[in-house]
Amino acid sequence: MSTSNATTPPIRVTLYTRTDCRLCEEMHAVVERVAREFPLTMEHVDVDTDPALAAEYGAEVPVLCVNGRKAFKYRVDERALRARLAREQR
Repeated sequence: MSTSNATTPPIRVTLYTRTDCRLCEEMHAVVERVAREFPLTMEHVDVDTDPALAAEYGAEVPVLCVNGRKAFKYRVDERALRARLAREQR
């Protein structure tokens, strides 16, 4: 039995979204499905609650950051997300 998940720190995933955003909902669903396979913590941030975030991400949402780095914007598929998260575990 592998204990790598017990000793591996969780991957931080931040999803920048906004209300009534279909692409945001789609990305969230992909992240939720893939999240079952990795040790991670997930945070959702509505960019419209902070003027600085709205200015930074306004036209680009959804944006998915992995361990503080922008990894995807607009869309992500399960395969690409799995590959990105697997790189974080190395």
